[in-house]
Amino acid sequence: MGGHPPPAGTGGDDVPELGPLAEQFRDLALARDRLESLLDAVLAISREVELHSVLHRVVTTAMDLVGAGYGALGVLHESGGHLEQFITAGLSDQERADLAGVDFPHGRGVLGHLIRHPQPLRADDIASHPSSVGFPPGHPRLRTLLGVAISVRGEIYGDLYLSERRDGRPFDAHDENIVVALACAAGIAIENARLFEQVRARAEQFQRLLLPRLSDLSPFEAAAVYRPAAEPDSVGGDWYDAFLLPDGAVSVVIGDVAGHDLHAAAAMAQTRNMLRALLFDRRTPPSAVLAQLDRTLQTITDNPVTTTSLARIEPHGSGWRLHWSSAGHLPPLLVTPGRQARYLYAEPGVPLGVDASLPRSDHTHPLPPGATVVFFTDGLVEHPAHPIDHSLRDLAELAAAHAGLPMEEYVTTLADNHPGDGHDDIALLALRTPLLRTP
Repeated sequence: MGGHPPPAGTGGDDVPELGPLAEQFRDLALARDRLESLLDAVLAISREVELHSVLHRVVTTAMDLVGAGYGALGVLHESGGHLEQFITAGLSDQERADLAGVDFPHGRGVLGHLIRHPQPLRADDIASHPSSVGFPPGHPRLRTLLGVAISVRGEIYGDLYLSERRDGRPFDAHDENIVVALACAAGIAIENARLFEQVRARAEQFQRLLLPRLSDLSPFEAAAVYRPAAEPDSVGGDWYDAFLLPDGAVSVVIGDVAGHDLHAAAAMAQTRNMLRALLFDRRTPPSAVLAQLDRTLQTITDNPVTTTSLARIEPHGSGWRLHWSSAGHLPPLLVTPGRQARYLYAEPGVPLGVDASLPRSDHTHPLPPGATVVFFTDGLVEHPAHPIDHSLRDLAELAAAHAGLPMEEYVTTLADNHPGDGHDDIALLALRTPLLRTP
């Protein structure tokens, strides 16, 4: 029987060669993997809100995408002529030690070339590039470079530099394309981080404007400090206040409105102002003032739950007396002239906004001349890794050890070295009784 011959290049039962098709599949799989890696990198960058963290994450994710051993991001000075910041990754401890005392690059040589010509740059041999000026003493001898500019709102923000692929090969066009794509996402993340910092700075300024500047409380010495949370959502509800009353006593209040938003800040301002009005209008014990404040807030506002401690420092015998009432707040800390610290534990009462019908208690404790009383919010001592008792003990030791400092320095020291973890706002007010009391 006759028949058609098999196609050229095959036997009668052979199948077509799959080499080119398999190579296409490999290329598609590689492209898919690169795209997934790029999307993961973009998500990782977008999760950061602190600008420094964004910049460092841009460098490390770019290194991971192309398998680079070294990476850096240079941030341009506003003049655009040189670098004002240089974030690096990939250097070993020894390499960093070798560079100790060497100033970071400001944009000479090949780095300067990318500043002047912000197009992607690939160099297989940095030393042979026309703009190369060599490396400073102690710098690793790098051979390859991939540089890509990062733009924010159409302006060059900085340059991303990658060097030394871990497989020893030079950077290729695929590397360049994926880093260019990452740089576009980085520009958006950087702009978001800058906006976040602006909003946070304005929120903090707004919070500080709501807090009073302590007036002259002579013959007492007093100082206060407010610190926002390390990563605040917006603004907080912590506050303090202190002022002389018409009867010669000094009123001190510390408080914390639940929440970290504009509602909490507004509630804080409203509560503080109402409390001031009640204190000037009534010469009643702190418990009665808090009870009236609670009833008023319940009637005319929808304020969140609030903890507060209201105190009077009033003449008593040859010294002074602390007369206070608490609405669910932490106890005041008393530091005597002999640098003995103790918390004035008493019935804490319920916070404002829980049940205005519940009775409130007053407490008193003598204050010797030269004693310091510290009022604070829970952000000063709260730490998820430590029991609150341990943090309170650490604060008492800190307060006693530095009790001889001037008041402004004293509150700053406590705020700078507090045992809390910084997740919450801090309000702190300290008042020192005079050494002698004039009748």
